[in-house]
Amino acid sequence: MKEEKKDEELKDNMQEKVEEPAAETEQTPQEKEEKEPTVEEQLEAANTEIASLKDQLLRKIAEFDNYRKRTIKEKTDLILNGGEKTIVTILPVLDDMERALKNMKSADDVNAVLEGVELIYKKFMDILAKQGVSVIDTKEADFDVDIHEAVAQLPAPTPELKGKVMDCTQTGYKLNDKVIRHAQVVVGV
Repeated sequence: MKEEKKDEELKDNMQEKVEEPAAETEQTPQEKEEKEPTVEEQLEAANTEIASLKDQLLRKIAEFDNYRKRTIKEKTDLILNGGEKTIVTILPVLDDMERALKNMKSADDVNAVLEGVELIYKKFMDILAKQGVSVIDTKEADFDVDIHEAVAQLPAPTPELKGKVMDCTQTGYKLNDKVIRHAQVVVGV
């Protein structure tokens, strides 16, 4: 019985909470026509939107074309003038070489000339090192096809020298760990 009372109370509460839907106001045919745009208005709105999108597209195409032209110009300038920094750093070595050549003509002491040329060589190698250039070490190194180029093979005088570099005929160089010239070497077999 208690259960029946609870069920009835719940039904009564539910009925109170449920509101009757509001009566819909009917629109006259004139009001409906006023709210809905005509075909001409829809066409005009669509043409306006098309014109706006077309304008946006043309602007984006122009922006992209300008970007493309600018990057091509920047790449060209970089290629043409990219070595300027390196050349400017090498010019003092060129000046030293010119002075050394002048002094060699009138120098009597060969050791002084040799010392001057060695200083110029050291200065030049320091400049190259600052630019990221390094010499490929070949002295008693294992032959490596990635950095060495074998120009000759000689019988190894000892078994330990088999497959090793015995002599370097032309020095190799790396630029920032990329081989820019392979070392030409003689390999022991």
